[in-house]
Amino acid sequence: MTDRPLKSAVVVAMSALMTIGAAPAPINAPQRNLARDGEVSAAACAEVGITLRTPDRPVAAPPRLQVRPAPTPPPPAAEATQIDEVVVTGARVQRDPTTSPTPLITVTREELMTTGQSTVVDYLATVPAASNSVVPGAPPPAVHADTERYPDARPNPVHRVADQPVSTFSIDVDTASYSNTRRFINEGRTPPADAVRVEELVNYFDYGYARPRSAREPFAVTTVVAASPWSPGRQIVHVGLQGYELPDAERRPLNLTFLVDVSGSMGSQDKLDLAQKSMNLIIDRLRPQDHVAVTYYAEGAGTTLAPTPGDQKLKLRCAVASLYASGGTAGATGMTNAYDQAQVSFARDKVNRILMFTDGDFNVGQTNNQRLEDYVAARRETGIYLSVYGFGRGNYQDERMQTIAQAGNGTAAYVDGLNEARRLFGPMFDRGAFPIADDVKIQVEFNPARVAEYRLIGYETRLLNEADFNNDRVDAGEVGSGASVTALYEITPVGGPSQIPERRYDQNRVGVGGGDASGELGFVQVRYKLPGQDRSRLIQQVVSNRGRSAASAQPPESTRWAIAVAAFGQRLRGDPWMPAHYGWNEIVEQAQGARGQDPWGDRAEFVQLVRAAQGLPTGQAAP
Repeated sequence: MTDRPLKSAVVVAMSALMTIGAAPAPINAPQRNLARDGEVSAAACAEVGITLRTPDRPVAAPPRLQVRPAPTPPPPAAEATQIDEVVVTGARVQRDPTTSPTPLITVTREELMTTGQSTVVDYLATVPAASNSVVPGAPPPAVHADTERYPDARPNPVHRVADQPVSTFSIDVDTASYSNTRRFINEGRTPPADAVRVEELVNYFDYGYARPRSAREPFAVTTVVAASPWSPGRQIVHVGLQGYELPDAERRPLNLTFLVDVSGSMGSQDKLDLAQKSMNLIIDRLRPQDHVAVTYYAEGAGTTLAPTPGDQKLKLRCAVASLYASGGTAGATGMTNAYDQAQVSFARDKVNRILMFTDGDFNVGQTNNQRLEDYVAARRETGIYLSVYGFGRGNYQDERMQTIAQAGNGTAAYVDGLNEARRLFGPMFDRGAFPIADDVKIQVEFNPARVAEYRLIGYETRLLNEADFNNDRVDAGEVGSGASVTALYEITPVGGPSQIPERRYDQNRVGVGGGDASGELGFVQVRYKLPGQDRSRLIQQVVSNRGRSAASAQPPESTRWAIAVAAFGQRLRGDPWMPAHYGWNEIVEQAQGARGQDPWGDRAEFVQLVRAAQGLPTGQAAP
């Protein structure tokens, strides 16, 4: 990590770059003696100083697009098609005016986005919607199935313990991958392999771990060793980390800044409309001591509402209701403006956090992921964190959102519907809103006398070097009140079915290391910082199966459920370590045997997702 003077210079330089072209907007200062809450209407909002604006084009009724497909021949690329003519409320783009007329196909922008025409929409964003101009001979845009982007993450390899006995990673409490995966499957499509992050699927669920008793040592560690259901002779090491749940009296005031993407790409019910519902769920939970500012960005950036007390709920709701989608996406400019607003009510004894609601599609101003990451990481050092909530489909930029959230010490989640919004922004919102620890890292050292090989299941984008564990300058994940973290390793006991072939030459062979063959399997260490502190603390715990050579074939329910979810994720993304004989039916059976009480139906829904994945068209899902 860089020194603080250099970070300050980065912040200043990036702020100067990002604010170019930002559109100034009026800020409504908090007023006194206002109605605290009530039904949002034009009249009610006018009384609190906010006008409910209506864009030139109604968001609820997007313009109809008319697409004339090229007759023949079919395009060479299966995922792309050419179009001869597109008509958007009078604006026309033609590939060849002499093309023989064919019947027009009429669809909405949203239909284009969900049927593989997303680039058409991006191309048409440059054409005035109310224009009657004709652009003859304009080249057709290439039309791809989607422009979604996901972090490139190959499944973790198997490591020989004698060569590399230590595994280190940053914790991940994000759940974006689970809800996004659910969205794909519910649409009858298999998600891209890189969209399936196994650790986020596993961490979507609650495992009922033993709870810590004090915020001074905010974690309790649970370890279980179980037989691997898909690899006879191997075992699963289950590591669970349960965070302390802050009582109401210990929850600091919130200083939140809503940063809302109101660009044209957000103009659909599954994007801005759903984001507004999500923000209202947060407003429901605010206390008088909390403050919220509402900022936005499109081609420029602005502030709808300066930091306002949490009991002025009507005013906050009106500010959210006044947002509408239009124009380009200057996300970097919006981020700079949001940090400025967060600074207005900043205090060390508050939770200072920006909540970003977006599809992640930046196309104006600074769009380079590395520069955005550097900027957000530098601002993190000021004590203002940033979390990202994703919406929509077709142009969802998961890679950028993961980058920004990790750099901002925040969480990343994907909202695929109102039920997920209620889950994220209801009582579970506290898990992200009130931090109990920063820079949380896990390190597992395996005993070479008991363990020959291991692989970490998931966490590919969170791996750290061994030396990073003790380095307090290396950033890692944040954990909020009552949150838990789950990690799974598949191990091969000494003498078990090795996945790494023996070496030919004696001098290259590594013999079994020292240690008590009947003792511990490994050693877990957790390093963390209390919020606002610079020096880390350490928790240590032995991993053991009580000296037995074989693990239990009937481990606790929580372990059996975690294994089922991990199997699903590995099967779905085609991991090479999942044998062909352990398929969808086996995963369903494993999950059904571990559903437990399931008061909210989350586990029942998962079982249905597995069955739906099994029923996807031939060739889409792993065998």
